[in-house]
Amino acid sequence: MPETAPEIGLTVMRGALRVLSRTAPRVATRVAADLFMRPRRHRTPPRERALLEGATPFEILAGEEVSLRAWSWGSGPIVVLVHGWEGRGSQMATFVAPLVEAGRTVIAFDAPGHGGSAGRRSSIVHFAWALRSVVEQVSNGEVDAVIAHSLGCAATTLALREGLSAKRAVFIAPPLNPTDYTERFREILGLESEIIDRMRLRIEQRFLRKMSDFSLSLAARGMKTPLLVIHDRDDHETLHSEGAAIVEAWPGARMITTEGLGHRRILRDPAVIEAAAKFVTA
Repeated sequence: MPETAPEIGLTVMRGALRVLSRTAPRVATRVAADLFMRPRRHRTPPRERALLEGATPFEILAGEEVSLRAWSWGSGPIVVLVHGWEGRGSQMATFVAPLVEAGRTVIAFDAPGHGGSAGRRSSIVHFAWALRSVVEQVSNGEVDAVIAHSLGCAATTLALREGLSAKRAVFIAPPLNPTDYTERFREILGLESEIIDRMRLRIEQRFLRKMSDFSLSLAARGMKTPLLVIHDRDDHETLHSEGAAIVEAWPGARMITTEGLGHRRILRDPAVIEAAAKFVTA
């Protein structure tokens, strides 16, 4: 069976990085770090474009140069939706209807380097910075709730630690230790552990913080925001056990377990949407 274009590209990249790892490890480290923080953009499917038709689009300026694409619906206390890695704000628009019906303003946005927002690189730090920028510009730093998916959950936790105020939060398919992504990255590209260790150090130096700072297993114990975690047993990207561990560590957190929805289809499940909306509007 012939390889597809992406598979051929990955094969070439693996070979090139293996050569660089032996001949120029510093260059290999720089290339690996750049790839690790460069998300792929995916097309918005028709079902998501339809969900955006009733929204009011607007732009958020994060810092002096980064323009974030955003949308709003409804009126009332604000609920912010945060997508995951290589996702987009429109993925989260499935939660809009019941929230608007309950008298909420709903805000969704594309993180840096994602969807229609500016930038080529992104990370948990970029996501958290974008979330705080959005909240500061639409509500002076405080929102009624945040509903986040996957890496967006880790970014929301970081933002809460850094001053974001939210009365409630819903995490869907959250990762326990986002630094585990570096190990998956190593396996995909077939890199030596030494290059990944160098890459982690390079990223830590870039953001002036240890990657362990992004661990929800550590941060959860100091959280006060009421939290609902929704996680599917058949999620193979962030395991159900990760969500369960967060609930155990996060004071007062609750958990809903689903089956057969995986990592992304869970965002379109009516029961999940209803549960999240009820929790944040209680």
